[in-house]
Amino acid sequence: MARIVRFHRTGGPEVLQIDNLEVPPPGKGEVRIQVKALGLNRAEVMFRKGQYLEEPQLPSRLGYEASGIVEACGEDVSGFAPGDVVSTIPSHSQAKYGVYGEIATVPAQYVVKHPPALSFVEASAIWMQYLTAYGALNDIAAMKKGDHVAIPAASSSVGLAAIQLCNYVGAIPIAITRKRTKLKALNEAGAAHVIVTEEEDLAAKLKEYTGGKGARLVFDPVGGKTVLALAEGMAPGGILFEYGALSPDPTPFPLFTALGKSLTMRGYVLFEIISDPVRFERAKKFVLEALASGKLKPIIAKTFPLENIVEAHRYMESNQQFGKIVVTV
Repeated sequence: MARIVRFHRTGGPEVLQIDNLEVPPPGKGEVRIQVKALGLNRAEVMFRKGQYLEEPQLPSRLGYEASGIVEACGEDVSGFAPGDVVSTIPSHSQAKYGVYGEIATVPAQYVVKHPPALSFVEASAIWMQYLTAYGALNDIAAMKKGDHVAIPAASSSVGLAAIQLCNYVGAIPIAITRKRTKLKALNEAGAAHVIVTEEEDLAAKLKEYTGGKGARLVFDPVGGKTVLALAEGMAPGGILFEYGALSPDPTPFPLFTALGKSLTMRGYVLFEIISDPVRFERAKKFVLEALASGKLKPIIAKTFPLENIVEAHRYMESNQQFGKIVVTV
């Protein structure tokens, strides 16, 4: 028997519960992992609420990111053996392969041996954030030295990953946050500039910090009416990535600004990169090399024990965190 987090109805954090379940042996192409740490993501909050790309099949498991030790390998699995220290890449069905719990079974193709310099906590906090940011900024937009990159919700784990990737290639990260409380921490995390939207004019500041040119790239998980100001502060030919929907408001298309500047506004999710084997391998190689070199390092906001999974989800929805929330097992 193993402690497994599930929800029997959709709703708030309180619907999460720990059930004692028998975990079957791994099937063909699967790896069973003794979980040591879990990285929490907004996708899991949305899935728990019934508002995600995938519909939960109740009672449902959940969770994308885990680190731990391989317990067993199914048929046709090569490259892994019991005792290997690994982490999981978000790419599978949460309902079928959710990793919240003491034991997780996932497809071997989405399991990676992580750099030995990383702790279990750090290893559970790398793949969602770095692959999400890499896929948009490096893979699709070919971000380069000198590019100005605007990053709303910059204190999130993905936002901080984007800041690190900008600095890795010599781009100029402009962090965007609602309140002044996170300004100092964002500067210390590597942001070249920070815009506090409750106090400052977003479009005007983007133009000021780019010397009037505007930002070539915007990496936005929020949406809503703020995209109008973001577009106004962009450079001609720029790309506005929408990879989330944190705002409850409708997201308009900035038609006249887009026409005048030849802007591209596109939806993007991590699975766009994961579904292409060549791009997926290139992304993994890039992230692993950068982690091993110390150029990328996950920022951990707070850790919770597994029995406090409800409190961990409440903390995520409070938006107090700076970086990744991790649950230890």
